[in-house]
Amino acid sequence: MLPADWIEHRRPDDREPLGWLRPEGDTWVAVSLLGREVSGPLDWTGAEEALEEVGLSWMADVWTLERDGEAPLRVRLVEVTPERVVVQTDDFGAVDAPVDRYELPWPAPAGLRPRRDDDPDGRVLFAR
Repeated sequence: MLPADWIEHRRPDDREPLGWLRPEGDTWVAVSLLGREVSGPLDWTGAEEALEEVGLSWMADVWTLERDGEAPLRVRLVEVTPERVVVQTDDFGAVDAPVDRYELPWPAPAGLRPRRDDDPDGRVLFAR
C-alpha cells in the first residue's frame, strides 16, 4: 500500500510517472516506481532531479529474479504498480516463445535486481 504522505512525481514534458517523493523530516527522498529509494535525503528540487535522472529506461532492461533454492531467472518487467510487480521470463524477442509470469509484492523484493554481466544467460532453446 502506498503511504499517504508520498507525493507522486511525473516527468515535466509528458507527465509520465517516475516515482514518489517521500518526506523525511524537512527533506525528501526519491523513490522509484519499484518502491526503492534512489536518493538519500535531499531538498525538494534535488529529489525531483534524482527521479528525472533515473528516468524510466530501467523498465526496458533485463532483470534477474532470484528465488530461494531456485536458479536465477532472466526476466523483464511487465507491470509495476503500488499494488504489485509482474515480471515474465525473457522471451529474447521471440513472439512464439513460452513465458512464465510471476506476480511479486510491491515494493519489489530484493530478489528482483538489475541483471549483472556475470549472471547466467538463462537462454532456453525451443524445439521447432
